Amino acid sequence: MEHWLTTIPPIAVYLLVAVLVGIESLGIPIPGETILVFAAILSSRHELAVSPHAVAIAGILGAVIGDSIGYYVGHRWGTRLFAWLERRFPKHVNDDLIAYAEHEFVRWGIYAVFFGRFIAILRIFAGPLSGSLHMPYPKFLAANVAGAVCWAGGTTYLVYYLGTVAENYLKGFSYVGLAVAVLFGLLGSTLLRRKVERQVEAFAAQRKGTDPAS
Repeated sequence: MEHWLTTIPPIAVYLLVAVLVGIESLGIPIPGETILVFAAILSSRHELAVSPHAVAIAGILGAVIGDSIGYYVGHRWGTRLFAWLERRFPKHVNDDLIAYAEHEFVRWGIYAVFFGRFIAILRIFAGPLSGSLHMPYPKFLAANVAGAVCWAGGTTYLVYYLGTVAENYLKGFSYVGLAVAVLFGLLGSTLLRRKVERQVEAFAAQRKGTDPAS
């Protein structure tokens, strides 16, 4: 494993981060955040020559460009896009989730674009929903860039720092150190995702006029 990791060209890591984060931002439910965290972990292993700064930049560019393309697609095709996502990814996208996301974006506007970047099940809708709701693009872009910088940059440097500390204090257990970094890096987003999932269920029950506890 150690030998295999040292053979990964840093440019391949950066491109993978940018492409996969960009695809997720288009509205396709793939684990872009997991790829970003993994790349940040690699950057904490100094023998691999992967730069945390380049990882952060790749994540920011992927998020901004992907969201902007998603905005255009949502603005152009809107309802048809969401119907296609429901058919293609039924385990990740459904009518209740789309309705909840639309409700939040209408309610909070550009703030939903910014804070939605930190929540996996809302992150994929930021661009397409903003476009379909005809949010002014300059406002969307400002919130999109700010969210991408805080999310991609913050995630990268947090995981990098945790990975470096873990490696320094657990030199004889390097993979334990990596596991610690992964757990800390994903814990916050996991808790947020579960909270939003409960909110989606409550919102769906309210729409249908039923008790969410039933």
